[in-house]
Amino acid sequence: MKPWNLLALPPLPEEVMRRLLAPLGDRVTVRVPAARDRDALLAALPETEIVLGDWTGTLALDGEAVRAAPRLAFVQQPSVGVDGHDLDALAAAGVPLANTPGVSAVAVAEWCLAATLSLSRKLAAADAAVRAGEWPQQGLQPCELRGRRVGVVGYGPIGAECAKLFRALGCEVSYWTRTPRPDPGFEALDPLVAAGDVVVVVIALSDETRGLIDPARMKQGALLINAARGGVVDQGSLAEALRSGHLGGAALDVFDVEPLPPGDPLRDLPNVLLSPHVAGVTPEATGRLLTATLDNLSAAVEGRKVGSVLNGVGSMISRKFT
Repeated sequence: MKPWNLLALPPLPEEVMRRLLAPLGDRVTVRVPAARDRDALLAALPETEIVLGDWTGTLALDGEAVRAAPRLAFVQQPSVGVDGHDLDALAAAGVPLANTPGVSAVAVAEWCLAATLSLSRKLAAADAAVRAGEWPQQGLQPCELRGRRVGVVGYGPIGAECAKLFRALGCEVSYWTRTPRPDPGFEALDPLVAAGDVVVVVIALSDETRGLIDPARMKQGALLINAARGGVVDQGSLAEALRSGHLGGAALDVFDVEPLPPGDPLRDLPNVLLSPHVAGVTPEATGRLLTATLDNLSAAVEGRKVGSVLNGVGSMISRKFT
């Protein structure tokens, strides 16, 4: 059988991309776009049968891109988020799109806990004070987490892992998700946000969740932890809530625009922990991501069912043209 034509879009050097996909052997012909821009993407799509997606979202498959790919049979997104891909257009074209859920759950949940501890114990302020020659032993007033109310927004693998870690520290944990689970602790979104001492946001970005969290509705002095996508939180409202002192602090791994622009007001606020979208980037999570991606790609080219299809299309992959 002739090799599948695979277009690899992750932002990696071509030689690295080929080395990572080497386990697929001669079952695929690996190509990368001539440049990391839309014109190069559209030029490469007509012959493409499988797309390995771009986790940054720069080279996402919108409706125009899907129409430019008549041979496309499968999209494997090497991340949890599928931002920018037009799932409806892919479904209408009969193209399944799969992601890699759960591979970064431990990494992201640990980041959320570490960020919460850093804010509640005021570690950054303490470090800065000592470096400046100060010794504010009584002035910082850090807080313990035990007994605090923690609301988790989103309850996939990451949200469940967050709940597990915060409960282990003695926190009172509740969660909200669009699809209620039988797990104990489900709470409606408005009271969860209004009453939480800590609100942890780990829900996927979609049309329904864009602007879902308004920091102005949160409890006075609460902490906001966002490891989902910047668009889930109203970023303008967040900056104002931090500036006014309504919120006690925020830890942000994601932003409306990435990288965070130089003039963004969040850069100038002292009670914010800023992180460059690395919550899920650990060697362990990357290893799980690579394994899950290769397993699904192998299944696709071998005629086995692929897993984690998101857009309602069947999980058996077949060529559009022979």
